[in-house]
Amino acid sequence: MPVHKAVITAAVGLHARPAAVFVRAVMETGLPVTISKRGTEAVDARSLLQVMAADFEQGCEVELGISDNALAGAAALQAAEETLRGLAALIASQDAAAKAPVQAS
Repeated sequence: MPVHKAVITAAVGLHARPAAVFVRAVMETGLPVTISKRGTEAVDARSLLQVMAADFEQGCEVELGISDNALAGAAALQAAEETLRGLAALIASQDAAAKAPVQAS
């Protein structure tokens, strides 16, 4: 299972807008990404409710993962690793996203 670690930087943690931005990005990947912190079970990163309920606070290290069952072949594994790096970078930049103005859809 490919995994990648990141540190939550948003002042509010992975709640409210930072959580919504993160979950939207995960949904766009089309992959079953999970997120966890030390001592807790992984939750489905595609679920805003699960992500917010897991209480990922500012400064906590999280682990992002994708089950091997969702991947077929070396190219898929490499794409999954790139996806996790991108999501980790998003988490690390969430403090700016939390302060960004809301855009109408």
